[in-house]
Amino acid sequence: MIAEKARIAAAVLTRRLVSVTVEGVSMAPTFQDGDRVLAVRRRRPRPGEVVVVESPFGRRGWLEPPLPARAAPVSVAARRWMIKRVVALPGDVVPRGPGLANVSDERVPAGMAVLLGDNPSSSFDSREFGYFPLVRLLGVVRSPGR
Repeated sequence: MIAEKARIAAAVLTRRLVSVTVEGVSMAPTFQDGDRVLAVRRRRPRPGEVVVVESPFGRRGWLEPPLPARAAPVSVAARRWMIKRVVALPGDVVPRGPGLANVSDERVPAGMAVLLGDNPSSSFDSREFGYFPLVRLLGVVRSPGR
């Protein structure tokens, strides 16, 4: 009985909390290559928070449909993920700069986000890709002490 409850608790936690290893230097100095972060799966981050987002395949976008909110851990592990900082969400003013300088929107469209790496010289993010769909977010990185 106790083992069954432990399995159920583990299943719930693995669907709510996800451990992700940082690859590369796009979030330096905040995170370094090889750091591990814990992401809490929720769909609505706040500006300034760091998120785990599904990596597109270059400028072409994604080859598969978005994962469902309750996707199993094996499905999550099969995707490629990036860690970026949320700069703007739907309804926020579009921050102008490379990659977003020529968009006609004054405000971030519904269902989209502007995501940037902390290390602009080594980051593939909204400066190159444009908006990221919120349905591609896996979760918000949990800050130490929270």
